[in-house]
Amino acid sequence: MNYTLHQLQVFLKITQTESITKAAEELCLSQPAVSIQLKNLQDQFDIPLTEVVGRKIFITDFGKEIANAAEKILNEVYAINYKTMAHKGKLAGRLKISVVSTGKYVMPYFLSDFMQKNEGVELLMDVTNRAKVIESLEKNEVDFSLVSILPENLKIENVELMQNKLFLIANAQTNFKEKSYDTNIFEEIPIIYREQGSGTRMVMERFIENNKLPVRKKMELTSNEAVKQAVIAGLGCSIMPLIGLKNELLHGDLQIVPVDGFPITSVWNLVWLKNKAFSPVASAFLSHIKENKEAIIQQKFEWFEKF
Repeated sequence: MNYTLHQLQVFLKITQTESITKAAEELCLSQPAVSIQLKNLQDQFDIPLTEVVGRKIFITDFGKEIANAAEKILNEVYAINYKTMAHKGKLAGRLKISVVSTGKYVMPYFLSDFMQKNEGVELLMDVTNRAKVIESLEKNEVDFSLVSILPENLKIENVELMQNKLFLIANAQTNFKEKSYDTNIFEEIPIIYREQGSGTRMVMERFIENNKLPVRKKMELTSNEAVKQAVIAGLGCSIMPLIGLKNELLHGDLQIVPVDGFPITSVWNLVWLKNKAFSPVASAFLSHIKENKEAIIQQKFEWFEKF
């Protein structure tokens, strides 16, 4: 057996993503490079690790056992690396964060300086919808989560980061002649929704219910990017967080429709389980956030405050 740590790392990522393409993206490798590493690993076993049905890759039972072993091996390697860094007096370890999908436009800016100053820290950031973020938090699988709606049934602590603003958005070609509209405009325009479990969907539905709006639901899509592209294409309008619209607004692909009662506002919160035992890395990151959040907002989100 002459398999390498790199082969194990690639194979583990394939089992986690169940896709050569996604594994390549997450590892910052080309698809052919990932396929070659998988083949080189497979050549060392008489039993198949994977099988392809149609265009989908499936992990065999044997492959799952190898993946479990690979994960243990790689964790031990990471532990050695962290201990080496620690003996050199450097902060080292893993920082695990789950982030709601629109939070991907927020969290990297609060992480950037911390990660650059601490090269021994490995970041694992899962970007998904709110339901899965809360699930990972509840299971104590992460150090922190970023949400715009605080979970009601968990005992948590939190730090407020910055305001979240949602506007009614349309494509640039749609002609809105009035300087301001009342909420009756929702009777006339088709609305594109995010999927169930999305924080944006929750805020949107709460606003609609509270104002008893006769909304015409056009379609439901499973990511903020998909909704944005559908609006740009003219398939409808949507209520979307401003934080993910900077480039489209600056380039004139989208417009904010001026409607009474908008923007809808909430607050981005970094949350963690109450009484959680922090690792040195998590503790250091929380201190970094508390000390630097105002400066980060001023430096990185000046454009956001103008709307």
